[in-house]
Amino acid sequence: MTRFVISCAFLLIAVFAVGEVGSEDAGGALPVRGIHFSAPSKRDLPACIEFIKKVLPKEGVNTLILEFNYSYDYKSRPEFANPLALGKKEVRQIVKACRKAGIELIPQINCLGHQSWGRRTAAFLRNHPEFDETPGKYPENKGIYCRSYCPLHPEVHKVLFDLIDELAEACEAKSFHVGMDEVFIIGDKDCPRCGGKNAAELFAGEVQVLRDHLKKIGCRMWMWGDRFIDGKKTGIGKWDASENGTHPAVDKAPKDIIICDWHYGKAYETPRFFAEEGFGVVACPWKNSSVALAQLEHVRAIRKDKDKAVAARGMGMVQTTWCGFGSFIKAYNALEKGEKVGENSASGSARCFRELFEAIRKGE
Repeated sequence: MTRFVISCAFLLIAVFAVGEVGSEDAGGALPVRGIHFSAPSKRDLPACIEFIKKVLPKEGVNTLILEFNYSYDYKSRPEFANPLALGKKEVRQIVKACRKAGIELIPQINCLGHQSWGRRTAAFLRNHPEFDETPGKYPENKGIYCRSYCPLHPEVHKVLFDLIDELAEACEAKSFHVGMDEVFIIGDKDCPRCGGKNAAELFAGEVQVLRDHLKKIGCRMWMWGDRFIDGKKTGIGKWDASENGTHPAVDKAPKDIIICDWHYGKAYETPRFFAEEGFGVVACPWKNSSVALAQLEHVRAIRKDKDKAVAARGMGMVQTTWCGFGSFIKAYNALEKGEKVGENSASGSARCFRELFEAIRKGE
């Protein structure tokens, strides 16, 4: 672990030594040309490796975000062991494939929010229900979108950081994505620690804690940006922006965080907002190609800004998929062959990816 930390720290220093990431490319090639997937199953691993080796370089991808969450066979915390999921041995195969293809691998664990989905509570709160922001409330998760952990629980980060450290080490990561999107439960009135506290201060505090830990292990923090946007003032709304008081946290967040600015129905000009606030930003579409192409133009416009510091912060694009890795590969291959495919998340995101990356290549 010590050797890993030193190595990652050296890489991080090299990144920051130029001042602004991508400054040498401002106005030209996008420094970040990425795609986001859920971590593959063991069954899909061979196809995943082949896709990384052959397809992603052909499309021009240089960044792969893999959202593991608790679908990993953790050893640092036995309660999170999952022998059905990928372990270090399999992940190192992905690392090797990415290195050969010139792709940076960025692991992800959803932090703070997204600790449940529908009736299913995820492993973090199943194993440690004491960390729940709303313990005993919302049986079967009825009446809520997703549970959150309590950011002020004195033990929560000890457990979380063990998982982050283990996954970062396995992925040989120099960047780490912490999620932090769609946090609707924060500062719950019945939480003995958070009740009555300001939502923006709570959110900003958790951002700072996560960033400081990641910096300590030599990783740069990436996160979704929706909770930093004023959903009421902008008219964007409560989903891909905030209407529950977290948005002022943007003024307190460290500026060395990379913001993943996701919008799926409309290409808002929020990448410029983040760039002017001092953050490196990537725009993140899903399955609407017209939105993706408009977002690309927003990023390119930032990179032509007269202010060189602002221009350098328009870092690029990250395609999201929101389907299984295997499903995406099948849809992508079918589209490549000109086959007719049904309309779903896999086909929509694959089509958007192909059109977006064709436009990226044409513009470089």
